Amino acid sequence: MKSPLLPPPVSLQHWSSSQTDPSLRVDYWRDVAHNWVDARPLSESRDFDASWSLMRSEACIFGTKRSSAYEMRTDPKCVPPEEDMVVLSLLQSGSMKLNALPGGNQQVKAGMLGLYVPSQEGHYLWSENARQTYLALPRSVAVAALGREPSNLLLAPQQCVLAPALVSQLGHLALLARQEHKLNTAEYAGILDATRALALLTLRNLSRQGEAVDQGDLTECLHAGRHAAAIRFMEQNAHRHELDSTLIAQGAGCSRTRLYEAFAVQGRTIMGELREIRLQRARHLIEQEPSQHLGALSWRCGFVHQSDFSKLFKKRFGMLPSEWHRMAWQGSRGR
Repeated sequence: MKSPLLPPPVSLQHWSSSQTDPSLRVDYWRDVAHNWVDARPLSESRDFDASWSLMRSEACIFGTKRSSAYEMRTDPKCVPPEEDMVVLSLLQSGSMKLNALPGGNQQVKAGMLGLYVPSQEGHYLWSENARQTYLALPRSVAVAALGREPSNLLLAPQQCVLAPALVSQLGHLALLARQEHKLNTAEYAGILDATRALALLTLRNLSRQGEAVDQGDLTECLHAGRHAAAIRFMEQNAHRHELDSTLIAQGAGCSRTRLYEAFAVQGRTIMGELREIRLQRARHLIEQEPSQHLGALSWRCGFVHQSDFSKLFKKRFGMLPSEWHRMAWQGSRGR
């Protein structure tokens, strides 16, 4: 029997300006994190603050970085021929002003996904503490998937129904990349390879944006994409007590109105789905941990008050959390 084809190995690097002498940190940051562009911080070198995590395989490069405000210019002469890449970039926080074309002036906000070509002339202004998460693909590979030469473009769901799914995937991988030892090398390689596959699928979908599409089918796909992106975001952030429909919509890359529509089509509500995710997580923890403090457990699962958690748990599962815990562990001892 043939062994399964394994994804290419990855290297994972982390850097923070706090680890570097103030006189050297800007040069290091430019050489490693911005080696394809001309980047200049808007603050003094001694005040410059940045961090990044970089994951690299033979097939692509993934990065997530945060920094002080800076400006960036792209130009063909900045890009080595062997590193001619196309970048799918998600702005996770902060803002970025893009003036990539003559007369162009677009404001990119948190949650927006864009396609950028470093070998094209452009001017970018990044706000203080903006966080960018990106996947860089060889330009030849991107051209083959897109079916044409790429150009700087913001990817709205109306143009590409897979954009919300890629936004969610990039955000999840960024979280994992910043948390060392959460995965082993093979697991990092696998999820990076899956992200690359989703990015290529997104580009192929984008290439068909000019084709005639049934409006009803398109709306249904958009709703499904937003719903899936929101569920994944909620699963990743269910522990956050401040989570509400506004934050969930941002995490799914759409407006609250569109998100309400996506859940209404499913016959569900946003906060009802979040409550279900939290309760299922609590039930799983109760069944997995022999010694459990219910106050701490409810807090870990996103419930502010233990009394509210107990009422909701009993309404959903027919027992109080303490009763479910006793039943689960008495049953395990009897086996």
